[in-house]
Amino acid sequence: MRISAATRSRGAPRPAPRARPAERSPVPRRIAVVAFDGIGPFQLGVPSLVFGEDRRDQGAPRFEFVVCAVEPGVLRTSAGFSIDVRHGLSALRHADVVIVPTWRNLDQPPPPRLLHALREAHARGATVVGLCLGAFVVAASGLLDGRRATTHWHWAPAFAARFPAVQLDPSVLYIDEGRVVTSAGTAASLDCCLHLLRRWCGAEVANRVARRMVVAPHRRGGQAQFIDQPLPPADADARLQDLMGWMLAHIGERHDLDTLAQRVSMSRRTFTRQFSRATGSSVVQWLTHQRLTLAGRLLEATDRPVESIAADAGFGSALSLRQHFAARFGVSPAAYRRQYRAAA
Repeated sequence: MRISAATRSRGAPRPAPRARPAERSPVPRRIAVVAFDGIGPFQLGVPSLVFGEDRRDQGAPRFEFVVCAVEPGVLRTSAGFSIDVRHGLSALRHADVVIVPTWRNLDQPPPPRLLHALREAHARGATVVGLCLGAFVVAASGLLDGRRATTHWHWAPAFAARFPAVQLDPSVLYIDEGRVVTSAGTAASLDCCLHLLRRWCGAEVANRVARRMVVAPHRRGGQAQFIDQPLPPADADARLQDLMGWMLAHIGERHDLDTLAQRVSMSRRTFTRQFSRATGSSVVQWLTHQRLTLAGRLLEATDRPVESIAADAGFGSALSLRQHFAARFGVSPAAYRRQYRAAA
């Protein structure tokens, strides 16, 4: 078996499913955001920025926006300053939308009072939103059981282990299940809030608000474009570590499983099993990921044509590179370059 970019194993990644926008729903009047001691200012600021400011000049309604907490009062933020939260969980009884923007510590379970308030709000018709680690809180309430959800890719394994009844999809930026919505980490919270504004008020209003905030109205792709896949841990077989270093140095070449196994003095079966144990993926998946990583770096940092980058990264052709980019990231190499070149 030769391992080239055109080879797709049975376990190779499929195109990431896109979060499908729900049908246009009535515009909510009251939006409540749940804060807590130690909350990150950015996580709290995202829904406040989109829904808490007066954006009537951009076509958006003036929402009744309130920040509440299990124990209201002066709450510290993770940045060192404090905020004065005057409303308790009773504010959730009248909210049309309840947003949990994150959570302070995954080892600390959400208070039963908060989980009960979320279930009550949902039962009377409110939309419950879990942004980033807030998805853990919504899942703990049971509202995500049997539904699709997402969260920050870094904590996705912990989420999947803790909530097996939830259909976790860590590849997308947000998932809209109607009256339960979840988003990926940090900046994806902004994507999710703009999506909700689009769902309630239409694309034109959401686009105006996004332009005023100088952000993209709708980012293409999913979390996969931000996830790094590290080399195996230091206690992995030294032969495999040396081999992977060699493969990276010769990434533009075609590789054969039998030849790779011979280089580490293993049978093909033992080699593939040990490789999967050390990296969590097959040889084909690992090599494809490394090739995509290299191609992404070359797209960011150089003006080289896609055909040249495809050859050096081991894809063989620009068509193969485009197919793999679309399957893994949901964007074309050209779109990737436009998005990241300025930052690079």
